[in-house]
Amino acid sequence: MADSLHIPDEAETRARWGAFAWTKANAKLADEIVARYPPGRQASAVMALLDLAQRQIGAETNTQGWLPVPVIELVANQIGMPFMRAYEVVTFYTMYNLAPVGRFHVQVCGTTPCQLRGSDEVMSACAKRGMVKGRTTPDGLWTLTEVECLGACANAPMVQINDDNFEDLTFESTEAILNALANGKPVTPGSQTGRQSSCPEGGPTTLKEMAA
Repeated sequence: MADSLHIPDEAETRARWGAFAWTKANAKLADEIVARYPPGRQASAVMALLDLAQRQIGAETNTQGWLPVPVIELVANQIGMPFMRAYEVVTFYTMYNLAPVGRFHVQVCGTTPCQLRGSDEVMSACAKRGMVKGRTTPDGLWTLTEVECLGACANAPMVQINDDNFEDLTFESTEAILNALANGKPVTPGSQTGRQSSCPEGGPTTLKEMAA
């Protein structure tokens, strides 16, 4: 895709991340994750370990984190998995980043339900802050990605920012969320209109006694 993030040069990546190692706390957690699976099934821990590694890099760089090749190699070696198998996991799931991202990774759903409900307005609010799809802003604060369905179609349009979903968005509510994040203020994930779960607008129409 033309708006995909640029994967850094491998020589530079290895120079920076070739000596990557778990922190003491994460090494213990990684061992605990692997121990959840019976002998011979350690490969089942790959997704959790990749996520842990990405979060460690995020903590070290004050970003949302990403997975350089040497880090993927470390995870693969730990569980006796060929590197290519681990790399296949990273490239399949959009939760993993193959290139550096900003402090806030803004993933806007561009699938049909969100488009019909106003995802263009969400994109416009992002553009107003200087975001461009597939790029990180010069200040390192934002990375904007357009993604496929994130599973909140009933509350479209929606965006995922780092680990949180924000739903029932408008231009104004998106702008307010971005402004709050930029200024270090708290934000409330979920529906921005007060909708409970995925109930119809105006509240539930059935099983009302279970809505409390």
